[in-house]
Amino acid sequence: MLTKKIQNRLARRRRIRARIAGTAERPRMSVYRSLRNISVQLIDDSAGKTIVAACLKDVKAKSNTEGAEKLGKEIAKRAKSKKIEKVVFDRGGYKYHGRIKALADSAREGGLVF
Repeated sequence: MLTKKIQNRLARRRRIRARIAGTAERPRMSVYRSLRNISVQLIDDSAGKTIVAACLKDVKAKSNTEGAEKLGKEIAKRAKSKKIEKVVFDRGGYKYHGRIKALADSAREGGLVF
């Protein structure tokens, strides 16, 4: 049984996903956040494929804003290696605040445009 908080987040996620979709030229940057981990994927929704993925374990960081900044730089670096510069940001129903904002800002600093 899901708590009301999780149900609300999933409803926000469905509303967001109804409006945005990733393509091969401009993939969707999907973020998942838990208490101990953050993971990011660049997804081509038209083909149903994950192009690039990274998580906190890849950058050997803790689940805090500093770790989210490292993860944002890492996903930007991996995207650049696949010649991806523009993405659509999917915050997954989470507030654009704290770790999610730190990840997005550092990905922008790394060269991603969204």
